[in-house]
Amino acid sequence: MRKVTRFFWFCSGAHIDTLKKYPIEHNRYVGIGATIFFTALFASLSGGYAMYFVFSGSPMATVFAVLFGLIWGLAIFNMDRYIVSSINKQGTTNQQILQALPRILLAIMIGVVISRPLELKIFDKEIRGKLKDAYLRGQNRKIDTLQKTYTQKYAMELTKNIDLKKEKDSLERDINRSRVQLNQEVFGDKTNQTSGINGYGTYAKQKEGVLQEKENRLKTVTDDLNKLEGYLGQRKDYEGLNSTRLFTGHQLDSLADVAGFADRNWALGQLSFRQDGTRDLDTYLAQSFIGYLFILFECLPVFVKLMSPKGPYDVAVAQLAEANIHFAERDKDREIVVTDEVFDHQVSSDIQKRKKLITGQSDYDLDRHSYD
Repeated sequence: MRKVTRFFWFCSGAHIDTLKKYPIEHNRYVGIGATIFFTALFASLSGGYAMYFVFSGSPMATVFAVLFGLIWGLAIFNMDRYIVSSINKQGTTNQQILQALPRILLAIMIGVVISRPLELKIFDKEIRGKLKDAYLRGQNRKIDTLQKTYTQKYAMELTKNIDLKKEKDSLERDINRSRVQLNQEVFGDKTNQTSGINGYGTYAKQKEGVLQEKENRLKTVTDDLNKLEGYLGQRKDYEGLNSTRLFTGHQLDSLADVAGFADRNWALGQLSFRQDGTRDLDTYLAQSFIGYLFILFECLPVFVKLMSPKGPYDVAVAQLAEANIHFAERDKDREIVVTDEVFDHQVSSDIQKRKKLITGQSDYDLDRHSYD
């Protein structure tokens, strides 16, 4: 239990040796440290989950996710620990709030960053559905665009193809009627189109000739139509119309599985809107409250430090800081005195050396003059 307590004290950024002297402050800093620790834990999970989708499909995705999650969690832990430990309780309330304001803004930004990947996991099922709808609509738009381009590009051929089909249908109907009339002429059935004379006579031969012409024309039209349809089929392959199909359910599941972080983040933003573009208030509030929860959780250590009254630990830390400042100033004075004394000693030593040098040189010159 003591190890856990000391660990949370460390997480809170408190001066442990000073904190030990004031038991009344122990629980408060355990709570602050635990909040910072669990915030970093959530940040680690959030960052790891986001990185997993960045490297989705790679065999090293799990390794990268774990590594980045640890680094991200430690970074958030270090920032939170600094934010809380740097708030000075010695000033007035307004001064403390002003001092903590940049840290609160930073905490809000961290909370937003932490909450987003976790929201992606919480709304995973809804996000997958939204992605499937988006992929299906995108494929429909792609097919429509290809079809429109194909229609515009081969408008003449398509018009000719329609005309040939109409002519073929018309010829087939005429041929069927002509065959009926030919049979009636041969068997002597009297109608508006037949003579009523039994046998294969002049009128029957005329009708057979007309029928043969129509059949020859039908053959020509059919050949032209087949060639044109073959050409248009090749053009469809070339333009990608034949190879582009709507996604099946299995394909949509696979696409949703490999969707990247950007696509999933877009889908999460679209969850709060209905198909007609109106706001889905229930989903919007659910997303917002999750984000607000993590922002509050991230700001909680700062709020706890601000709301808590100045305790004996804060006074002791302030006095210790003053003592350290005083010691640093006195240490500065000591260094200045030592430096001055050393400098004076060095000056005196240099003066003596130069005097000896000058004196020694003069005696030598005198001895040399006497010898000469």
